[in-house]
Amino acid sequence: MIGGFLGAGKTTAVSRLAKHLADEGLRVGLITNDQGRNLVDTAMLRSQGFATEEIPGGCFCCRFNSLVDASQRLTTTTRPEMFIAEPVGSCTDLVATVTYPLRRLYGDNFTVAPVSVLVDPIRALRVFGLEKGGNFSEKVLYIYLKQIEEADLVVISKRDVLDEARLESLRQAIEAKFPGKEILAVSARDGTNLDGWFARITSAEQVARTAMEVDYQVYADGEALLGWLNCTVQVAARQAFDADLFLKELAGAIRKRLKSVKAEVAHLKMTLSPNASLTGEIAAVNLVRNDFVPELSFHLEEPVTSGQLIINLRAEAAPDVLGAVVREGLAAAPKKFPTLRATLDHLEHFRPGKPTPTHRMEKVLA
Repeated sequence: MIGGFLGAGKTTAVSRLAKHLADEGLRVGLITNDQGRNLVDTAMLRSQGFATEEIPGGCFCCRFNSLVDASQRLTTTTRPEMFIAEPVGSCTDLVATVTYPLRRLYGDNFTVAPVSVLVDPIRALRVFGLEKGGNFSEKVLYIYLKQIEEADLVVISKRDVLDEARLESLRQAIEAKFPGKEILAVSARDGTNLDGWFARITSAEQVARTAMEVDYQVYADGEALLGWLNCTVQVAARQAFDADLFLKELAGAIRKRLKSVKAEVAHLKMTLSPNASLTGEIAAVNLVRNDFVPELSFHLEEPVTSGQLIINLRAEAAPDVLGAVVREGLAAAPKKFPTLRATLDHLEHFRPGKPTPTHRMEKVLA
């Protein structure tokens, strides 16, 4: 299981790990997870040819049986030798509610690897008070820090954006807050230290220990401060347009409006899938902070005339505010692309409900 807060780089890491394992001749099954439906993550992973199951409507802890069912469906269709599961970015207490129940109830079927928790380094520098910048409120940060506390491996992602001095300061801050944690620093973009991390989690089993304590009221309050928005949009134009440029323009328009209403973005992800594509290729863009430039992670080489746009937005703001922001962005961005029209198919925005785990086991037999 590869966890971490919204925007930490989980999906990119899952993709790199899945490719690494496939290159070694192993069959891999991926399981994505979210509070809502129509996930960008699932579209991105499937576009790369990976067998992927999606569990919507709640985190793994609250959808434990769905997690087991998803693994069984993948087993039936592709017979994976390894599963990689990516939990919701606002979820914590995964050891007590997911990995320990898996070990206790299905220990004959699964060997559970150490749980990795990814940390976006720029966000983490702000969380630990090492640098200034936009941040979340106290109860949201409670979830962020609990994720790190329960990690078997803390993985500082996006290593390439930090120099040695800033990386060492962050490492020391994590060690001071959580003594004894095993900390790695990797970059999925340039491949730094990926082989060492992958070897670590594919060759070891999670060590049994007493699970951490969690105040579920604070946890629920923190999740309730986050707004969640998923939507699908049909885009079409009489004149072919550059999908990459359109996504960046739309992300910029949404970012501008989020800043104007002082909504701290946790993660904005969008994909555009051309209707005429026979290969499953997509364009994708990410935004992980209000002061960050929208970044393309997948490109489309040729102009397109139509396609489906999926938008996933998570931010500390009221859901209706996020709805208004996205609608305004969808009205503004197409104006720079002659003949392009964006028609909203479906939009849902909400706050996550109080987490109610299916199981919670504080200990498991070694």
